[in-house]
Order: sequence, then structure tokens, then C-alpha cells
Amino acid sequence: MLDLPVLVVFPALMAYAAFSDLFTMTIANWISIVLVAAFVVLALFMGLPATTILLHLACGLAVLAITFVLFAFGQVGGGDAKFAATTAVWLGFEHLAEYGLIASLLGGVLTVGLLGFRKLPLPAWAQGRAWIDRLHDKKVGAPYGITLAITGILLYPDSLLFTQTLGA
Repeated sequence: MLDLPVLVVFPALMAYAAFSDLFTMTIANWISIVLVAAFVVLALFMGLPATTILLHLACGLAVLAITFVLFAFGQVGGGDAKFAATTAVWLGFEHLAEYGLIASLLGGVLTVGLLGFRKLPLPAWAQGRAWIDRLHDKKVGAPYGITLAITGILLYPDSLLFTQTLGA
């Protein structure tokens, strides 16, 4: 009964957030709220112990504290900070180091790619498309929500909810 929500909710919200960040450079607050709420609801329906649920929530709070400091120093966007934290809720402390490492590596690849892209002139077909113009603008940051989402999806099959529900 829980197979479908476990298979769909997290990956769908990750994909939505990635595309939202790509096209608008924002990740809506409702995505983070729904991710946390969905984790808690699914964990309760699965019968996970309260201590396990609280540890996952604590993982998210720890990431939020770290990313809030990075946000305060202008290193990450607010949406990225919240999104990283809510993704960490689903992955837990067990996968936090992997999440940070892989997201950082993918973020580096994204940044290098964007720097190269921004050195090239935009072809005629791309000019005037707001999202492409934004990506091409050297004054605009990078949509790191893309790398956070990809990393979350890569690690999700090894997460507690996924393995407990689907017996992977």
C-alpha cells in the first residue's frame, strides 16, 4: 500500500524542484514543507520508531543550521538551503556525508559548465528566453537545486524509507 507513495513522492518533488530552479532560480517553500510532512506521514504509517523519525528530523535541522550560515554569507540561496535540509530529512545521517560530497562534486561540474556557457554568445534561438538569459547572466548564481535533487534521487534507493518499504 505504501509502495506507490514511497516510489513517487520524493522523486517527483525532487524533479519538480530541480526544474523549478532551472527555469526560475527559485525553489518554492511549499516543496520543502511537503517533503518534511510526507516523510513524517510515511514514516508513521510504516511504524518507524519515534526516535528514528526524530533523528531524521534532527539531520534536516543540522543541515539547515549549516546551510543557513552559508546563506548568511551569500554562498547559497535560501531555497537551496531549505531544500538541502529537507532532502537530508529523507536521507538521514546515514547518507549525509555522501549527500554532501556528491552534491558538492556535481555542484562543481554545474559551476564549471555554467562558467563556460556564460563565455559563449547566446545563439539567436536562445535569446529572449528568460530562463536561458538568466542562466547566461554572469551576475546570477547557479541553480544548485538541480544538483541537490540529482544527488537526493541517486541516494534515495539506499534510504531507510525506501529499503524498509520496498525491501531493497
